[in-house]
Parts: sequence; C-alpha cells; structure tokens
Amino acid sequence: MPLPKAELHLHIEGTLEPELAFALAARNGITLPWTDTEALREAYRFQDLQSFLDLYYELMAVLRTEQDFADLADAYLARAAAQGVRHAEIFFDPQAHLARGVDMATVVEGLWRALGTSRERHGVSTRLILCFLRDESAASALDTLRLAEPFLDRITGVGLDSAEVGHPPAAFREVYEAAAALGLRRVAHAGEEGPPEYITEALDVLGIERVDHGLRCVEDPELVARLVRDRVPLTLCPLSNVRLRTVDTLADHPLPAMLDAGLMCTVNSDDPAYFGGYAGDNFDAVQATLGLTGERLRELARNSFLASFLEDDEELRASYLAEVEAYEFGAAVS
Repeated sequence: MPLPKAELHLHIEGTLEPELAFALAARNGITLPWTDTEALREAYRFQDLQSFLDLYYELMAVLRTEQDFADLADAYLARAAAQGVRHAEIFFDPQAHLARGVDMATVVEGLWRALGTSRERHGVSTRLILCFLRDESAASALDTLRLAEPFLDRITGVGLDSAEVGHPPAAFREVYEAAAALGLRRVAHAGEEGPPEYITEALDVLGIERVDHGLRCVEDPELVARLVRDRVPLTLCPLSNVRLRTVDTLADHPLPAMLDAGLMCTVNSDDPAYFGGYAGDNFDAVQATLGLTGERLRELARNSFLASFLEDDEELRASYLAEVEAYEFGAAVS
C-alpha cells in the first residue's frame, strides 16, 4: 500500500503519455512528426527547461475537444491514485490552448468531466489552478483571468509558470491583485532556474502562499530563515530537477539539507510523462538515493496535506493526515 500523499505541483498537460498523444492525434486527424511512441519517448531527452517547453507546447496540438481534456485528466488520476495520491491540486495552461483556437470552456469543462467525479471514481480529491505563462504579456494574463471568471466555481487559484529566466514575477502584480480580489489562492513558480530574488519578489509583490519549486532559496540564508519562520511551503520536484539539469544528479539534490533547515518541503512530479516519474516514483527515488528515513517521508507527506488548499474541508484534510500518521513503512513508499 503506498504512502498517502497530496500532489501540489502537477501540470496536467505534462501528464500526456506518448500512447495517449498518438491516440488523441488519431482521433483528431492529426499527424505527429514521430513515427511511433518509442520515437516520441526518445524526444524526451532535454537539455534544459526551454528545450522541454518546445516539445511540451508542440504536443498540446492533440488536445482539441472536451473529451480530450477529460481523457488526459482521467489517465493522470488513475496513475496518481495507484501511487498513493489522495489529493491533487492541478495546474493547467489556458493561454497555450487559447492560442491554438481552443476556448476556455472546452478546457475547463473537459477537465471537470474527470475532476468533478475524481473522489468517487479514483478516491482522489482535486483542486484546479489556472497558470499564467510568464513569457507572455501581463496584459494577456489579465485577459485570460477575465475569460476564466465564468468558471471560478471550478478554479481554486492562479499560478505562474513557463520559462522563468528573464521573466520576473513583479510584471504580474496587477493580475495577481485581480485574482486576490476574486478570492483566488495564489502560487507561482520561482527559484527553479531563476534566482532566489524571484522567490522574494513573488512573496512580496504577488502575495503568493506557496512557492512552486523554490530550490534556489538555499543560496540566500535570510530567505531560508523567512520561509522557515513563515512556514511557506515549497513544492519541490526532484526528478524534474534532474531531467532539466537544475541539479546534476539526484544525489546532489538539497532536499535533505532543506528539511534539516526546517523548510516546509513537499515532493511532487511536475510533468511526469516527460520527467520519468509520478508522485510515488519521486518519493521512491528520494528514499533510495537520498537515504530519507520513514519519518522524513512521513514529514513530506504530512507537509503536502498541510500545504494544500483544503481550508474549505478541514474534516477531509484531517482524515488524510490521520492516514499518514497510521501508515506503516515497508520497502517502498510509492
């Protein structure tokens, strides 16, 4: 039985496995530039974040209809549930779809076909987080938020993702202020490839409640002290960090030192179809490579539920935490 956990850093478009990509392409009459699934898997050898993003956006072409988005989300939920995910807060990138002529309703309603019944069908509660593309303009982000307003009963929060370097958080002050006024929770990618100053800026200017990635905070002792003091969660993605060369090898990952410093770390999968592992795979990898004890793994799982946006259902959060405390460790925790 896998360790119960929440996944707080998961891009639904990044769960597009090659088999599903080819199936959706065939359904929609699209010819992909790869001969088969193995050739596509070979394309998943990235040099950096930008080379990953180029492929990531190219493959989105297969997502056209509500059913496509429903099938994508349902496939993720089945895999996540099998690895012990009990709650998932799922990112989606509407601007990337709007640019292809796929409207907001198609994306949200399609995802909701799966997410709306996820507890009954998979035993996984969910929240949906709309991400803005930081390499697009702030005006585009604001327009996207306005398009999302009719669907705010389905959307819990907003985030900021895509290419980080050269795109500081402060440019998105206005859209985050608008999101806050609408009662939306706020997170942002910061300190993955960008400097620790981006983390501070996201906290101070955007008012974020969680830092997505945040790996480079370790370069700034004052920032680490602040994050510890204020119990700001970090949604780390270890296998992603290795695949995108943020760290050279998993053995070099600073997760143990971050936990020792008192940081509220969580472990997540990011874009698991591309980065070689879902949430449980990441837990197994850090256990095996970094030598984390059972109690450290329990801390990570506990943190994931405490950092989640489950304030509207504290009874559910408490039940998940009870599952974590009752868990008995074996050889693997996936």
